[in-house]
Amino acid sequence: MEAADVLEIWRELRAVGVEVWIDGGWCVDALLGGQTRAHGDLDIAVGRADIGRLRRVLAALGYATEDGEDSTEWNFVMTRDSGASVDIHVFEFDEDGDHVYGIAYPSDSFSGVGVIEGERVHCITPARMFQFKTAYPPAAKDLRDVRALSARFGFDLPADYRPSDGEEGRTP
Repeated sequence: MEAADVLEIWRELRAVGVEVWIDGGWCVDALLGGQTRAHGDLDIAVGRADIGRLRRVLAALGYATEDGEDSTEWNFVMTRDSGASVDIHVFEFDEDGDHVYGIAYPSDSFSGVGVIEGERVHCITPARMFQFKTAYPPAAKDLRDVRALSARFGFDLPADYRPSDGEEGRTP
């Protein structure tokens, strides 16, 4: 998934009034203000009320819903022939701000602002992104992402994310 693909999706959804938040690896890069690694997909969070319009926009861009055994109504992937894929995380809150459907994002997750190729995008907040990225055993890309978030925003690294003996402590 290239930055141009991300921005195409972002712009097309915004043009029809669908609010989305960049999540996952692209969120980390947006929060850092520049791309730090290659991304296999784009993760986005979207409110349940907008899911129909989101599907139509992505279909018009050539994306089709992937039939995966892990797919649900609130978490599914859409791909296109180029190999670009979008991992869609659906959520809903009630009038009181309580989570009532889909991915259980905390309600304070959605005020992050980042930059992709010079364009401001809405994304998950740095603190929540750091929390989400440290909630599972880290892959190499997660180590880099978490260390970079820690360095930029001053978060304390959990033990599993600290450089081991002989490993460089710098972030990419």
